[in-house]
Amino acid sequence: MKALANKRYHKAAPLMLVLLLLAGITGVAAVTTSSPATAATQVTEDDVVQGEKIFAANCATCHGMDAQGQEDIAPSLVGVGAASVDFQVGTGRMPMQMSGPQAQAKMPQFDQPQIDLLAAYVTSLGAGPAVPTAEQVDGSLGDPAMGMELFRINCAMCHGAGANGGALTQGKFAPSLWETTPTHIYEAMLTGPQSMPVFNDDNISSQGKTDIIAFLEQQREPSAGGLKLGALGPVSEGFWAWLIGIGLIIGATVWVGARSS
Repeated sequence: MKALANKRYHKAAPLMLVLLLLAGITGVAAVTTSSPATAATQVTEDDVVQGEKIFAANCATCHGMDAQGQEDIAPSLVGVGAASVDFQVGTGRMPMQMSGPQAQAKMPQFDQPQIDLLAAYVTSLGAGPAVPTAEQVDGSLGDPAMGMELFRINCAMCHGAGANGGALTQGKFAPSLWETTPTHIYEAMLTGPQSMPVFNDDNISSQGKTDIIAFLEQQREPSAGGLKLGALGPVSEGFWAWLIGIGLIIGATVWVGARSS
């Protein structure tokens, strides 16, 4: 029996076992670390073709037939990525309604499937930031306190401490973020539309962006202290206090004068 066991045992067996174990671990790691959005955002050649047709009919007048842009008219779209397309077209900023200091948000001209086709075509021209996953824009997974700190440091100087927007130079403005969707907020940080700087993961991490979304969603909840007065801070609140206070004083003065006469 011992001789039979020795024949069945091979000196290379431990090495083969270790190699098989490593291969199994590598396979599991590859499956678990692959982004679920990658499979969900796979596009076909037909998607690119259909997206090119939409682009030629609606965008090429400004951006050129090859999407290389035109000087003093529209920038090149090579390398802007799907996130930029989804933000600009999904918020109705593109196609622009009229010329001006900056493109303004309006009702989108295209539905989401058409926007996805446009994004597929633009992505085929050059790699760029992808549309964030559902997990990345889920405010319930973020820390509002950390998001408040990041927002005050990086965003409040333009959008205001309460995210209600503010004026910039040369007729431009930072829009209010109260009604902006979490996906579009994340995409704006990724792509830096118009006057906004780009906040890549080296500036604000993916988790940091989720924290900011959590903070902004918290700002939309009803104020526990009563009316927000536009969340403009002590200026607006002081004005109302002054207006009501002076009004009460004037009213009391008139009433006393009427009583004395």
